[in-house]
Order: sequence, then structure tokens, then C-alpha cells
Amino acid sequence: MGSGKDEWARYWQHEQLPGIDLLRARYVRHSFPRHSHEGYVFGAVSGGVEDVVMPDRTVHAAPGSVVMINPEVPHSARAGVPEGWTYSTLYPSTEVVAEIAAETTALRGTVGFAEVDVDDPQGARMIREVHRAAEEGNALAADSVLRIFVARLLRRYGGSLPARTLRSAGCRDAARARDVLAARMAEPPSLEELAAELGTSPFALLRAFKREYGMPPHTWLTNARVRRARALLDVGTAPADAAVAVGFTDQPHLNRHFTRIVGVPPGAYQRERGGGPLPGAEPRRSAAGPHAGAGPHAAPGPHTADGPHRAVRKNVQDRAEPFTVRS
Repeated sequence: MGSGKDEWARYWQHEQLPGIDLLRARYVRHSFPRHSHEGYVFGAVSGGVEDVVMPDRTVHAAPGSVVMINPEVPHSARAGVPEGWTYSTLYPSTEVVAEIAAETTALRGTVGFAEVDVDDPQGARMIREVHRAAEEGNALAADSVLRIFVARLLRRYGGSLPARTLRSAGCRDAARARDVLAARMAEPPSLEELAAELGTSPFALLRAFKREYGMPPHTWLTNARVRRARALLDVGTAPADAAVAVGFTDQPHLNRHFTRIVGVPPGAYQRERGGGPLPGAEPRRSAAGPHAGAGPHAAPGPHTADGPHRAVRKNVQDRAEPFTVRS
């Protein structure tokens, strides 16, 4: 049986692919708690089995399959076999997928996927090709394969998602509770205080919130705090400061929840967004030429004496960072 020391992960973003995050990892003991993403999830397991727990069923993702998860759909994940799983995942934003859908399909509204796990070896290979091209600094190839891949998924498995409407008083209370928690993230009310503020009972609010968002309010709040911490880390905020800003008690508190939900610790995450190469990493010559990966589209970062600046890793050696993930 594998152990936590066999785990490694790299979560990063290429400078010229600002609308997509990439995760390549092997997990054994690590498990992802219930959470959701603002954008889409497209994953391909290359070894072992990943159990993806959806609201209505558990999917056993094995090599040759493609996992597709729509925005804001709650899910968790864990190893499906003792040796864990190795996989490559793409996290394109809703804007990227909507742009591809508008250009290549007749779908209208918010697009999504009714199936979660499909047997699609070619699609799985394309996910890995996006990773390989990005890691080699070939943004042109990575962006091209990504767009072809998403268009292919939309043609084969895509559809228009039904619009969400707040029909009942419970749904409206859940939405109002979510807004309160988002606005008062650093100092949230208790469940009893929140229910009283909304004019309902704690159990009624708990049931309505879980029915609407797939998780209880405290789980949703932890997920929202990690999302906001990621945004702060993206612009150069120190992890300790980000922890306090979003309502965690200290940096170890942030580290624990961030690692469980994102899959890497906040320090490793931030180094891949705005830091230099990992120790020992050497530049790799790209097939696209010496200037591959450079471009004018980097997102703004922390301010320096010379003005806004964000140095993003690119064209670096394909090196994942080993670490022990504490679940």
C-alpha cells in the first residue's frame, strides 16, 4: 500500500493561458473534501482509480476516461484503490468555455455536461497533451489543443444547463445566507444568529442551504474562504496575511484547508503563480522558439517600485514538487 510520502503535485498557470489552471498529481492518502469550483473541471486518470463523489452517485474514474464537472457542482474525491491515483486536470474558466461554445456550437445560455465520467481515451490523451505543451513552454500548442478538446467535448456530451430560479422561500433564505457569509467571511455569524437575522429557524436554514448548494453553511464558508485566499495569493499577498483576511485563525489553519481543497499547500501554489522556478529547475528550450511563453497578457500582480509586476513561471523544467498532503 502506498503512503503519503509517495504523493506529489503541481498546480500552476501558464502566462499565456490566463483562463485555465492545470493540476498534475499523484495522491494516495489525500482526499478532497466536499467543495465546488467557479469554473469547469476536466480530468484524466493515467494510473490507479479516483473515486469522485457527486451529489447523486460515486464515479470510479480509471485510465481512458474523462471526468467532467460543471461549475458550482459540489463534489469530493479520494483514492479508489490502495495505490491511489495519478491524473492530469484542466480547470478552464466559465468565460473560456463560453467563448468556445459560442464559436463552435449552437448551444445557448450556460453550457454544461449531463455525464460526469465518459470512456474517451482520445479525450484523455488530449488533456495530457495540453499539459505537456504548457510544461514545454509551447503556449500556441497548449491553447490550440485545449480549444479543440473543449469543442469536441461540447459536441459529444454538451448541452445547455437549465437556468436556476429561487422558487421557494427556503431557496431565497439560502441565497441570502450565502450573501451574508460572503460579506462577513472574516467574522461570520453563528447558525442561530444567521437564522434569526433571516427570520427562519436554524434547522430550516440548514436544510434549505444544503438542498440549494449541496453542502452545509460551514462547509460552503470554508470553500469560499479558500477561493478568496487563492485570489489574494494570486496578487502577492503573503499566506499569513491571506489567512487572517479571509477568517482563518492563522496560517496553519489556512494551510490545512487550502491543501485539502486545492491539492497543494498555499506556498507551493503561490510560487507557481508569481515566483521564480523551483530550486534546481533549469529553463527548457521550447519547440516554439526562445520567446515562447512571453506575452502581454499576464494578469496584474503586486506593486513594486517600478509599478505593477507579476513574474509568472514559464518554460521551466517539467518538475512536480513532492510533499506530504495532510488530510
